Amino acid sequence: MSAAKAISGNLFDDDPAFQVTGETISVLPPLPLAGPYDYLVPEGLNVQPGDFVEIPLGRQTQRGVVWGKAKGDVDPAKLREIYGVLQAPPMADVTRKFVDWVSAYTMAPQGAVLRMAMSVADALEPPKPIFRFTLADPAEGDGDASVRMTPPRKRVMAFLRDHPPMEQADIMRETGAGASVIKGLVEAGVVRRLMVTPPSPFEAPDLDIPRPHLSDAQERAADMLCAKVAEDGFSVTLLDGVTGSGKTEVYFEAIRTALESGKQVVVLLPEIALSAQWLQRFRDRFGVEPALWHSEVGQARRRDTWRAVADGSAKLVVGARSALFLPYANLGLIVVDEEHEHAFKQEDGVIYHARDMAVARAHLGGIPAILASATPSLETLANVEAGRYERVELSERHGMAVLPSVEIVDIRQDKPERQRWITPTLKKRLAETFAAGEQAMLFLNRRGYAPLTLCRACGHRFQCPNCTAWLVEHRAWGKLQCHHCGYQAKAPDSCPACGAEEKLAACGPGVERLYEEAVETFPQIRIEVATSDNIAGPKAAAELVNRVHNHEVDLLIGTQILAKGYHFPMLTLVGVVDADLGLAGGDLRAAERSYQLMTQVAGRAGRGDRPGTVLLQTADPSNRVIKAIAAGDRDAFNEIELSQRMTHGMPPHGRLAALIISGKKENEVDEAAWRIGRAAPRGDGIVVLGPAPAPLSLLRGRYRRRFLIRTDKQVRLQAMIHDWLSKVKTPGSVRVQIDIDPYSFM
Repeated sequence: MSAAKAISGNLFDDDPAFQVTGETISVLPPLPLAGPYDYLVPEGLNVQPGDFVEIPLGRQTQRGVVWGKAKGDVDPAKLREIYGVLQAPPMADVTRKFVDWVSAYTMAPQGAVLRMAMSVADALEPPKPIFRFTLADPAEGDGDASVRMTPPRKRVMAFLRDHPPMEQADIMRETGAGASVIKGLVEAGVVRRLMVTPPSPFEAPDLDIPRPHLSDAQERAADMLCAKVAEDGFSVTLLDGVTGSGKTEVYFEAIRTALESGKQVVVLLPEIALSAQWLQRFRDRFGVEPALWHSEVGQARRRDTWRAVADGSAKLVVGARSALFLPYANLGLIVVDEEHEHAFKQEDGVIYHARDMAVARAHLGGIPAILASATPSLETLANVEAGRYERVELSERHGMAVLPSVEIVDIRQDKPERQRWITPTLKKRLAETFAAGEQAMLFLNRRGYAPLTLCRACGHRFQCPNCTAWLVEHRAWGKLQCHHCGYQAKAPDSCPACGAEEKLAACGPGVERLYEEAVETFPQIRIEVATSDNIAGPKAAAELVNRVHNHEVDLLIGTQILAKGYHFPMLTLVGVVDADLGLAGGDLRAAERSYQLMTQVAGRAGRGDRPGTVLLQTADPSNRVIKAIAAGDRDAFNEIELSQRMTHGMPPHGRLAALIISGKKENEVDEAAWRIGRAAPRGDGIVVLGPAPAPLSLLRGRYRRRFLIRTDKQVRLQAMIHDWLSKVKTPGSVRVQIDIDPYSFM
């Protein structure tokens, strides 16, 4: 009886998606393929759902996951056999269901989604064994009594007599003996070589460390979240707390409850590489390092982490959005911190929003999810109002800290000096802050020295050759750079268009230019610039945090990376240099995003026992975003924003999708976009806008056209788009990307 027949009764559950065809299975490789392929199971091979297997695919050998029963759409006589099963923990059923769900929702190929869950190829290789050496048991009688004992051999024997089994490198280091000495003792039978299982690289969290003192409000919130975890079922709870209210310590209690029950936990952070303070708080609370998962983690550590997650020994994972796709053995809680953050949206490859996928993963696994934010997204608030999510509120800052006062500075009346950007009012407040021995922050969400360089003689503007974007001057590097594709060019001395010298002008400020002004204005103070250009990972972030905490810095100048949860007790003044930046344009979420960002930035002020002040420099003090921040009236802003969205049928009251058609040749892109437009669906509750050139109509050398689809919520959006695109053939040189629930409109 064949192995396939022997296990046919329990290999797969009854699943209408697959057809029973005998000794065949379907295997999904991590490639951008629409679905799994059928394969034969060799005689005598035991295969289970979720097993990682090696398969022939074309002329290559690929790896894949046993997905289910064979589809049966290929003649069994033409099927090829799988090569074998890899020694890795099988992919859990819930993970495979999650891959299928994400694929269906985002309309991305199943194999492309699976690739995110199989992102570390060498993790499927068995870990290298560890060998240790100990004295042989004389009772076993294997030793050679006549073995010649040289001085090095005697040292090794004496050392092993007094120590537990040791690795060869340790023995050599402690005794000075060479590898050949140890080998000779093993061959003589007086020393045994033992193979041991490599220990998990991750220590178990210490659940007995006393928690910090919680306020009454924090205690109530923690109790509610812990109760959700203890219920052991699906739920989504919004932890809605003002900046500085101690949300992290509250959800740490829910994490502790999940860990006590033996479950795994994943915490998603929008900028894990910049979260030095969060990691330190975790170490203080649980006594160990969490398993980190982000782009800065080295390949060897990624391999160890992937396997430890798969076998369940990594109990808590902290990572960027891709951490959601790790193959958890026993996931019990998902936390999405700063759930409103745009960084949770992946714009390339499989286009998805990690917050929404986290909720889907929690639902499939029947586990709780916690979404934490001081400025929740409108989608999340709408789900709370609809009763789909629950809400726990923290309306006051923790301890003695109070929310900062916010003042509007009208730059039309309080004008900065020519080619300067700090108003007299802000300059005066900065001087007072430094005189009091306190710290300040200037926020400008624009990297580099200037966003545009032009020639005053002929008007030439420096533009990226690969993108529809101006080159940003980085004076510190002596370069012009595109922030979309990374193109760089040396800053020229003369205009390349007309040859004029000393006529190139920097237009507008970036943080480097602001730094230059601050140095001239306050030459005695210590200033640091913090952007993604110079704070590139956890180590750099931790060093910056230490310098600020040690009061080695008086003034911080930075971009949005400074808005992400930092706690600096002596920082009492925040100046938003250009509060209007980001409010203009046709972006659906421009107002919401600006409100969230400036509220988070303002929240850095006054987090200790000294009161904080925030100054918003603006040319439009009547703007509703500016007024809402100054008044601290989040509910009023959200009510107006939701009302406007409802009027226009926009999310969360309607649904959006985008089609991005791109290619190297503009005429081919236009032709494909025209054909797709001709087949566009029409009907009640459906509006298709486009095709139109994207705002970035050339990006990384590819021409781009966009469609925007708006539908009522009851329209089956994915099915409609699938039916639409199935009617149109596009050349292989043209790419059609689908973005369900778009966040970027560039």
